[in-house]
Amino acid sequence: MDRNPSPPSSEAEEEEESDAVGNTVYSKHWLFSILTRLIEVISPEKTEPTVSPAGMQTELDEEMENDICKVWDMSMDEDVALFLQEFNAPDIFMGVFAKSKCPRLTEICVGILGNMACFQDICMSISKDENLGQVLLQRLCDSDSPTLLETSRLLLTCLSQPEVANVWVERIRENPSVYDCVCFIMSSSTNVELLVKVGEVVDKLFDLDEELMLNWIKNGTCRSVGPSVDDSPEELPDFKIVPCILEAAKQVRSDNPEGLDVYMHILQLLTTVDEGIQAIVQAPDGGKETWSLLYDLVCDELCQPDDPPIIVQEQKTVLASILSVLSAMFASQTEQEYTKMRKSKSSFSYMPLIGSLIRILQYMEGCGKRSVDDSKESEQQETGRADLNEEDFHLKILKDICCELLSNMLQELTKENTLEGLHQGHLNEQTCSCAFQNLLPLYFASVESFLEVLREADQTLAVNLEKRFPSLKV
Repeated sequence: MDRNPSPPSSEAEEEEESDAVGNTVYSKHWLFSILTRLIEVISPEKTEPTVSPAGMQTELDEEMENDICKVWDMSMDEDVALFLQEFNAPDIFMGVFAKSKCPRLTEICVGILGNMACFQDICMSISKDENLGQVLLQRLCDSDSPTLLETSRLLLTCLSQPEVANVWVERIRENPSVYDCVCFIMSSSTNVELLVKVGEVVDKLFDLDEELMLNWIKNGTCRSVGPSVDDSPEELPDFKIVPCILEAAKQVRSDNPEGLDVYMHILQLLTTVDEGIQAIVQAPDGGKETWSLLYDLVCDELCQPDDPPIIVQEQKTVLASILSVLSAMFASQTEQEYTKMRKSKSSFSYMPLIGSLIRILQYMEGCGKRSVDDSKESEQQETGRADLNEEDFHLKILKDICCELLSNMLQELTKENTLEGLHQGHLNEQTCSCAFQNLLPLYFASVESFLEVLREADQTLAVNLEKRFPSLKV
């Protein structure tokens, strides 16, 4: 006689469930075995990894690498991260950092910590461990790019957590080697992904703490221990922050628009303090390298004539940062030098920048009309909301910065500059009307000054503009 099969053993089910990490399907036993193997790797009883005659460091065992990489992936799950925390994985990783000769193992362990730090309670625990904090900062002096990348990601994760950000800012401020190591990376690395992530760390640091930014601006006189392949101390060059930022920006400009945005914002943050502006314009080259890079970006790469007007929406934040720095440089104590430089027949031609500024304003006018139409439609559906959305807000900032720089530049125009602009097509009735429309009435004096010069260069154009803008008639 047939009968139903027996139910599965409840004891086996309980054993399987008790071995699961939280609500996951991952095995506690398997994870614990990996942590145990890590301890064995760094235990004193183990012989030190051998190094080849050429000085190459040993590689990680293939099976061990596969297993530890699985842990790296699994650590993105909060239950797994909490399990690793419970079994003191951060302490084990500290031992790896201190004793391992394998860059790949170090990279993976930092990466696991970075995943664990995404969870607030674990991030607070990691951040409050002073020894671990110092060891992690020392990883910035590593010579291995993948390890540097994971270290930067970990630091950015911690700095993005408001509960512990100040702990890391203070720790970095008290550790001079961080400045040198970061500058070394920015000035010498060709790894775009690493440069972007390090730039994000610097940008976050400067945004969080002005005192630290001032310290780094004034830094460059002390020597610190830097990267070294053979673990022996090595003196780094006498770094200055601005040239390092510029070098990194040049590396990322063509390959990573987001990275360029980050480095331009760092420069903009520098200009929020007098010391930062002076660090830019009092460089050995008088700020010419900074001006040249920003000039090329505005005149030759961003928001170009063959781009659709909507491009200004995509590039609004990086344009705002660049124009803000140019405006600060223009208005600095060395303004007279820049004026001479721009009026000369050098590569810093005066008019293309003015033409680019007007083109940005023209493109924004189109975006503004669409924004107004959308706003009216939205008001019909939902009355009582008058606040600008975030997109409108950033466009307004860009417009304000653009108008300020344009007004200052128009005041410096000579008849020769104006004739040059007319000949090159940067100045005509359409572009001048756009400029006047955006500058008036706030920058009336600048427009009036330019119009006076324009009367000498092109009387007919000046008269036509006076007719369109009656408030300018003499």
